[in-house]
Amino acid sequence: MRRLKPFLRIGLFLLLIVSPAGWAMAEDAGLRITEMAVTTKIVRGNPIDSVRRISSASVKALYCFTRINFADDEETTVTHIWYRDNVKVGEYELPVKGKRWRTFSRKTIEKGWSGDWRVEALDSEGNLLKTVTFRMN
Repeated sequence: MRRLKPFLRIGLFLLLIVSPAGWAMAEDAGLRITEMAVTTKIVRGNPIDSVRRISSASVKALYCFTRINFADDEETTVTHIWYRDNVKVGEYELPVKGKRWRTFSRKTIEKGWSGDWRVEALDSEGNLLKTVTFRMN
């Protein structure tokens, strides 16, 4: 058991050193969400509101708007995953074709779909970039 302790210490030390470097590399990839909101409507490429609580009887669809800055010249994708009470109810892969890009996904809403909702934005590697939450009555 005493022989194991030095290896654990070394392992923890390396983990502390390596982890921030891994985060820096992901940040250096250059994909950054500057705005993300669930909205009732998109007008002229922008959300008109930001939903925090809404009635399922008052809307037929909701949109998840995402504004992205991307340092790379290559095209990539962002995926929106919609959840209702921790159950996936929609997944949409959206292209990112420029350094400053806006995109959105649209989720049809049925009456009675109450619960706690969230939309997660993932990069092309499946890493979580941002989450927005709202409540539907």
